[in-house]
Amino acid sequence: MLYQSTRGGAPAVSSARAIVDGLAPDGGLYTMTPDEIPKLDWREFLASDYAALAARVVSALLPDFSEAEARELVESAYTGRFASPRVAPLRAAGDELFLELFHGPTAAFKDVALCLLPRLMTRAAEKCGGTGDILILTATSGDTGKAALEGFRDVDGIRILVFYPKDGVSPVQKAQMVTQAGKNVKVCAVEGNFDDAQSGVKAVFSAMPEGLSSANSINIGRLVPQVVYYFSAYIDAVRLGRIRAGQKLNFAVPTGNFGDILAGWLAAEMGLPVGKLICASNANNVLTDFINTGVYDRRRPFHKTLSPSMDILISSNLERLLYLMSGDSALVSSLMQKLKAEGHYEVPAALLKKIQERFCAFCCDDAETEETIAAVWREHGYLCDTHTAVARRAAKEFGAQNGPVVILSTASPYKFPAAVLSALGIAFEGDEFAMMDAIEAYTHTPMPENLRGLRERPVLHRDVTAPADMLAYVKEQKEKKTWA
Repeated sequence: MLYQSTRGGAPAVSSARAIVDGLAPDGGLYTMTPDEIPKLDWREFLASDYAALAARVVSALLPDFSEAEARELVESAYTGRFASPRVAPLRAAGDELFLELFHGPTAAFKDVALCLLPRLMTRAAEKCGGTGDILILTATSGDTGKAALEGFRDVDGIRILVFYPKDGVSPVQKAQMVTQAGKNVKVCAVEGNFDDAQSGVKAVFSAMPEGLSSANSINIGRLVPQVVYYFSAYIDAVRLGRIRAGQKLNFAVPTGNFGDILAGWLAAEMGLPVGKLICASNANNVLTDFINTGVYDRRRPFHKTLSPSMDILISSNLERLLYLMSGDSALVSSLMQKLKAEGHYEVPAALLKKIQERFCAFCCDDAETEETIAAVWREHGYLCDTHTAVARRAAKEFGAQNGPVVILSTASPYKFPAAVLSALGIAFEGDEFAMMDAIEAYTHTPMPENLRGLRERPVLHRDVTAPADMLAYVKEQKEKKTWA
């Protein structure tokens, strides 16, 4: 199986090369063709541990890696780094199911992929005969940055440079990034929002593609590990007796860049009995409007919300879905050109119908997000973060009559303490680090150990750049022999 560019203007490559390069030279995203998506029988994994399941899924989607090799890399990535041996445990709270994806080293769902990606990338580089250093460029809306920095820290032959919106992440997320140690890591704030940072990174790839790769979900090596936890969640739901074997299970996914929910679609295409994929958005509801109307229009106000990792108006991974559902790279290329030039596009009616058969979409504002956090705590004694709350709100709008729903819980509530305290009606004066202590004292919900003492860690990264200067900044940093 070779990987194609979604835009059809670049040669097909191996899965290893797709991981190393990150982005196709024509600006497209690497993906398999629709008829090459492998099939798996989820029943084979009912008695498997997470590592065995992950090895099978990874080797099926990335055929340059044997199952035995994938198992070796998975065990190296996850052993001792996650608070739960299941990596992504399914938690029942009353009649609701939460897929907890925040038990990794940075307390966010990105850890599941970004603990594995560095291992996939170094092995892929060996398979491609690479000898030079790789520079990872990543734009983050909050969680990807820290997870990528932690995953690639001190990995030989790889340096990583993370851009984040200067005023567009939570104080806890910012502190996690700017205190990151490592001889091969660098962090830079961008004077703008996430879309500015992401567009800037894509522009750098276009201007100087050699020796660069990405840790964003535009990289297929980032996306594939996320497919695994949909299989894991389904199997756990069967084990818990929440569904019958073979019964369809719906998933509510807090969605910004579309990678996480696309992983669920791939799991369904591989044979998992998935019902609807519920796309949950905050006030930046460009995806809700798209799924409901077929019109993608980023020409709208950008809102800073209580769920900043979803504050995105350009959802890169949607491009992969459009190609995989249409099989038409010429169509995708024209849509992406129109989006870049005019800020909007509309998909053909037949394609929209196919999308709506698999996806539905809802959105909520900050007040509704806080109401949901309070309701879940009141009803179940379960504390959720602002992104999980958006997904839970969407699950409620979807309706229990439409079948059981797994709500993806993508981050620890301790990463957004001000919003969580406000939602719980707790008046508190102090910075966000003191607020974390207050949450633990009030709820008795354990704080992730990796967040303790964050306030005391020294700031190591203070660089700031304008979006227009990102290319020059990358060139300057790339030429330096060392960042230490």
